[in-house]
Amino acid sequence: MAYTVRQIAQILNGSIDGDESLVIQGASKIDEAIEGTISFISNPKYVSSIYDTGASAILVGRSLELSKAIPATLVRVDDVNVSMQKLLGLFSSGDEQDASISNLSSVAPNCKLGSKVHIGEFSFLGDRSAVGDNTIIFPQVYIGKDAVIGSNCKLYAGVRIEDRCIIGDNVIIHPNAVVGSDGFGFVPDDSGAYRKVVQAGNVVIEDDVEIGSNTVIDRATLGSTIIRRGVKLDNLIQIAHNVEIKQHTVIAAQAGIAGSTVVGANSQIGGQVGIVGHLNLADGIKVQAQSGIASSISKKNSKWYGSPAIKYFNYLRSFAIFKKLPELKKEIAELKQEIKELKNK
Repeated sequence: MAYTVRQIAQILNGSIDGDESLVIQGASKIDEAIEGTISFISNPKYVSSIYDTGASAILVGRSLELSKAIPATLVRVDDVNVSMQKLLGLFSSGDEQDASISNLSSVAPNCKLGSKVHIGEFSFLGDRSAVGDNTIIFPQVYIGKDAVIGSNCKLYAGVRIEDRCIIGDNVIIHPNAVVGSDGFGFVPDDSGAYRKVVQAGNVVIEDDVEIGSNTVIDRATLGSTIIRRGVKLDNLIQIAHNVEIKQHTVIAAQAGIAGSTVVGANSQIGGQVGIVGHLNLADGIKVQAQSGIASSISKKNSKWYGSPAIKYFNYLRSFAIFKKLPELKKEIAELKQEIKELKNK
């Protein structure tokens, strides 16, 4: 779909420097842009690209100043990143589907379907499951018995929603993610063999959550594993049983969170971070990629980094010293100064 620059500016509440009648066919990267597209500059260090881009229009901040004239039309907005996301939504081909149920899908007779639901080929909806209005279920999706899917959701191909799990509104789940698989629970018997612990709980995912491909969220042993409103999970993440991730937290790929840990709201967890079980992590923490969190964090908005893999007891001894390095460095500097003064005497 095409839009004029004037229409785009109205949608984004922006102002225009240049030709408002230009027709824009799509969005593009600043260094790959061609005529008829709109690009954007959000980071000042890339401003130099604006002078030789092929884009017909460029989305920029209101305060951006140019050192020379450019042929492209500027659309000035308050927040370039937020506006660009709206813009991409305009030009996206989208995943809209007609409200229809494929004859090749299997829908239980007692399944409750809202209005304008789409169910693709070879999908399965179990007994007493429910799907809200305007939800799109792509081919080969499995929804277990008594599972509830909210309105305006998208479940991409290969998604698995196990029995009794609850999905809120406006949730996006990408291909091959699994919600509600058994938690990793085993106990050793007298012979040393491990016996499976029954996982009788479920998973509750609140509104506006997005879950990446091949991410797995285990059902609780008892009660619920809970993903709160607005959480964003990348691909290939493992969320163990009875974990709670509080609202608007983002977690990058290959992170793993062990059972019964609570991750605070508005936190940022980097890729390949490992978090042990039964911890409470404060709101707003930032954990760098490949870090290991082995104890609870009580300080809000704190930053964490590091996880050297050395022998266990050597690590404990080394860490006791590592924590004191700033003080030790200061003491060593003072001692060196004292020695120097003694030598001079």
